Amino acid sequence: MTPNATSGRRAGLVTGAPAGLSRVTAQAVTPEQLLPYAGAVSGLRPRLFGECVGHLGEGQVVLIGYPLRDPRDARAVDAAVDEALALPGLVRITVLAAARPHAAPPEASSSEDAFWSLPLPLPPAGQKLRNMLRRAARDMVTEQGGADSWTAEHTALVEDFCRARASTLEPGSIHIFRHLTAYLSAAPQARLFSARRADGVLVGCAVGDYSSFSTAFYMFAFRRPDAPPGTADALLAALAAEGVARGHSLLNLGLGINSGVAFFKKKWGASVFLPCVETSWTLQNKGWLARLLGR
Repeated sequence: MTPNATSGRRAGLVTGAPAGLSRVTAQAVTPEQLLPYAGAVSGLRPRLFGECVGHLGEGQVVLIGYPLRDPRDARAVDAAVDEALALPGLVRITVLAAARPHAAPPEASSSEDAFWSLPLPLPPAGQKLRNMLRRAARDMVTEQGGADSWTAEHTALVEDFCRARASTLEPGSIHIFRHLTAYLSAAPQARLFSARRADGVLVGCAVGDYSSFSTAFYMFAFRRPDAPPGTADALLAALAAEGVARGHSLLNLGLGINSGVAFFKKKWGASVFLPCVETSWTLQNKGWLARLLGR
């Protein structure tokens, strides 16, 4: 979702959260349905629109168009979009869904990606991947903890990552990366996985979220340029193993993002789980008479 670091006010939008909102995180199949995560990194407030959750800010709503009963139910998505568009004071709407919503005007911008996933327990790894994991096990150890496990080393690792990719990372992504401690503090079922060399130096880390009942989430991962080969694989293996221990049946690996990220996921045998179409548009300004009458 697109973060909003400035939205502390809620002027012009209905922001009351009805009963039943807690089931969104319990039934989450996409990261944006993990309400502690979404709230911590965006500053927006959740509200149900039919079977979909929306995140509300000043004159805007980010609607997560994956209905709880069926994330591909286009009719439920369209109904939720219609409900969101009726919000008083709404200026801009963004919809994340498996398809472009019916209400999107022709000029609305859209971008397409897809969520990738792995079944849990993981399928047998190929020989090359097994060799990589064995090599990583010789060069480092992985450990896990909660928000109190985050150190200055983790902060430096993330900042180095952002600086190295400053020309390609979107500002929203950098904003999220710099709010990971707030996220870990807000989500008791999120875990920080750290990879350290024998000398104790942090060479990589990843965040997993187990707040949903059936779906575990591979949320973020970072590593040093000089990290031992297999660091990212070892972190993913540890994160998946924790999901198995907690009884999860699916691991959401996030979006494909680019060919390099998608290659890493394919290497593990991942497949496309859900399409993700992000569509945004600004509502037309109402005429002066409609504004005067409150319509």
